Amino acid sequence: MAVSLIFRSFFAAVGQLADPAFRRVFFIGVGLSLALLIAATAGFAWLVEWITPEEAWLPVLGEVRWINDLLSWGAVFLLGFLSIFLMVPVTSAITSMFLDDVAGAVEAQHYPDLPPAASVPFGDALRDTVNFLGVLVGANLLAILLYILFAPAALFIFWALNGFLLGREYFMMAAMRRLGREGAKALRRRYSGTIWVAGVLMAMPLSVPLLNLLVPILGAATFTHLFHLLPQARGAASLLDRQR
Repeated sequence: MAVSLIFRSFFAAVGQLADPAFRRVFFIGVGLSLALLIAATAGFAWLVEWITPEEAWLPVLGEVRWINDLLSWGAVFLLGFLSIFLMVPVTSAITSMFLDDVAGAVEAQHYPDLPPAASVPFGDALRDTVNFLGVLVGANLLAILLYILFAPAALFIFWALNGFLLGREYFMMAAMRRLGREGAKALRRRYSGTIWVAGVLMAMPLSVPLLNLLVPILGAATFTHLFHLLPQARGAASLLDRQR
């Protein structure tokens, strides 16, 4: 397992966080995520209000008119509470649509002799984002049950789960630019342990408020470096570039 390469990639990514391309992707991801969560909360509250009758009859209390408002505000508070857990997964998924810019900035600064990378079609990027969002949100919601059942190990479960998901996504993003989808999958299988460990390193800042919003950008940059530093990845990318 190339642990030294993981830390070398990570610190190189940290050193480039002030890059304008990184800042642009960060603000786009956070802004769209906040808009999506606010819209989802408002939509859910409206749906609850729409399906709840304005008047209801309750034993002892008789006819009441406040059930509608109670359920609507309850929906708002419920979505607000869930947003604490969903903000980072949603931001990660949405930001993933723009991480090609981060990878390009990394390559421009650290690997300037590389030929231009193949851009991922917008349709493919959108499909991958939707799939990633579904898996990430679903897995983290299910994990809440594990956190309750195994409370002493909750933090380690969180790191392991999100490390696996983030490592898989960010490595595929970096590798597909040079090897295509099938080549990236083959390389991911070969270095699965290294990728998981690197993903756990990305998942650890998820436990720190505000810092966790940087994880998508930091992850994309780290895995771009890691891809170029892995021996077999370098060889496969060089061969493919020559064939082009």
